[in-house]
Amino acid sequence: MGETSEAFSLGKAAREAGYRLEAQVEVSSTFDVALSRARQGEPSQLWIVARSQTQGRGRHGRTFLSPSGNLYASLLLVEGCRRADAPELGFAAGLALFDAASALTGLCHPRLSLKWPNDLLVDGKKCAGLLLEGHQLDGAFALIIGIGVNVAVLPPGLPEAEMLCSFAREATAEQLFTALSDAFARRYSDWLQAPPGAQAQFSAWADRAHGLGARVRVRLPKGEVVGLFRGLDRGRLILDTQQGLEMLDAGDLYVLDTAEVSQSRVAPSAQ
Repeated sequence: MGETSEAFSLGKAAREAGYRLEAQVEVSSTFDVALSRARQGEPSQLWIVARSQTQGRGRHGRTFLSPSGNLYASLLLVEGCRRADAPELGFAAGLALFDAASALTGLCHPRLSLKWPNDLLVDGKKCAGLLLEGHQLDGAFALIIGIGVNVAVLPPGLPEAEMLCSFAREATAEQLFTALSDAFARRYSDWLQAPPGAQAQFSAWADRAHGLGARVRVRLPKGEVVGLFRGLDRGRLILDTQQGLEMLDAGDLYVLDTAEVSQSRVAPSAQ
């Protein structure tokens, strides 16, 4: 698919919740634009979207190609959460992305799944990724949530990637963004209204997880650890290893074999 004449627009729920939109044709990265707007004093709930990026940003400083036809979006939240709680919003964003992609394609779990901690998969292949980054600016905490989705184009050199158009031929980045803006508005509102430490969000995320109950390998900065993926504890991965249960905050997860049924998907929150 090529260029579209469709315009990016917020969904009704997002507009009513006070979200705003800045749409660009091409930027270095929507993440960089969102950070620039934060430094300029822009208020919260600002979406930045672009048709293409020249320097897309990923985890661990990775860059990725951003051809036109896909969705590149970043959300700026200023004082939208405590710094300590910011990682939880990555799971809210993942659920919102799942909601939007499911609405667009009609796919459900397990064909559509969330890979811990920040990817969306279709039939086991990556079609989207999320990036969170927090900044303390003039006394205010700014959180940026960056989202990139393969909607109509597969970036070259990524054989294990997938695009939503393979399952919804007429899908566009604009349609996905509208659905995503509404889905995030709802998920974020639910998160704000939940009591501290509430596990409902993580239970919902686990219901959509890739590899839950399976033997997995998690690549960490200082090595790898192997075990059974038992669930989440406030976003931390619960890994059942030969040495006992381990809680992991981040890492690259790889499923090694088929799942055995997990007895507990979500642990009680730590006190």
